[in-house]
Amino acid sequence: MVVREDKKELILDKAVGIFAENGYYKATTALIAKAAGVTQPYVFHFFKNKEELFIAVIDRASKRIYEAFSEVEAPVEKLMDTMGKAFMDMMKTHKDEIILIMQSHAISEPVIRKHVREKFRIVQELVTEKLKTAGSPNPEAGASQFLSNGFLITVAEVLELPQLLCFD
Repeated sequence: MVVREDKKELILDKAVGIFAENGYYKATTALIAKAAGVTQPYVFHFFKNKEELFIAVIDRASKRIYEAFSEVEAPVEKLMDTMGKAFMDMMKTHKDEIILIMQSHAISEPVIRKHVREKFRIVQELVTEKLKTAGSPNPEAGASQFLSNGFLITVAEVLELPQLLCFD
């Protein structure tokens, strides 16, 4: 049983890279299977189709982001910087997941769009609540600013344009 779960995790790990590099539409389960060293039918043993596999990858990445931000504790004046550091740490250790989740909003498949919308809403609510609890005067605006900075950081990383990041 352990080997089976390890293979599932390996498939998810390889799927992240394939989706991040090729995008949802150009990524195939055949490419993912090859990268994972398994057959395509074995991928379908765990995931009904590419859409279900993509959603599993998004769920894992979203969970990682949610947990990282949940763990952040800091006074209001340092909260955004501390969460930003958590984001940058994830960018270093799970770059493909971050890139994938930040690009996932552009996929027009209705099931994926709905799923991604919910994941973004959950993270936005968490950041807003963190700011509210810390005593931010406008937690909703702070959360919007924080999330928009995350998008910009991801774009700068993907395009290799660090000059986009001229923050105070």
